[in-house]
Amino acid sequence: MEPDIWLVRHGETEWSASGRHTGRTDVPLTDGGRAAAAALAPLLAAHAFALVLTSPATRARDTARLAGFADAEVDADLRERDYGDVEGRTTAEMRAQGPEWSDWSVWTGAVPGGESVDEVAARAARVIARADAASGDALLFGHGHQLRVLVTVALELDPIAAARFALAPATLSIVGCEHELRALRLWNRS
Repeated sequence: MEPDIWLVRHGETEWSASGRHTGRTDVPLTDGGRAAAAALAPLLAAHAFALVLTSPATRARDTARLAGFADAEVDADLRERDYGDVEGRTTAEMRAQGPEWSDWSVWTGAVPGGESVDEVAARAARVIARADAASGDALLFGHGHQLRVLVTVALELDPIAAARFALAPATLSIVGCEHELRALRLWNRS
């Protein structure tokens, strides 16, 4: 059986609060985001982890530190999706560009200059392989869209299914196993 994979989305930032697509821009946590990250510490401290990884983004590293894991190892594969020309824009702004954009979604629409969902899934598969090689459970600090894709890869779903897994900031989710299959054990707990 594979180890459990515990997932923590970083705390709130001004951009996450306003719905801006935040990939490579290093936006800091808000005061509320810092408080919510720190509030996760007692829950996480009660569990032993063989591997603790974090995205290189400051918002994820700060969440890890505030949650009690200042020594989390940085793994570039946990970085958020590169949104290219969509970076910093909201879905509403993208849809306002004209009729051809009216149904646009970061999951199914064009992301000029950015990563495809399949590229994000390939990075997620590498993180899962690292977690599987650990001698026990893994804890990952990452981002909304990237962690959602990681869950779909772990559950052997199409990565586009990540669109149906809403993930709030500073929440805990767990991918575990039921019998021989990976299963979602906990989702979006704050």
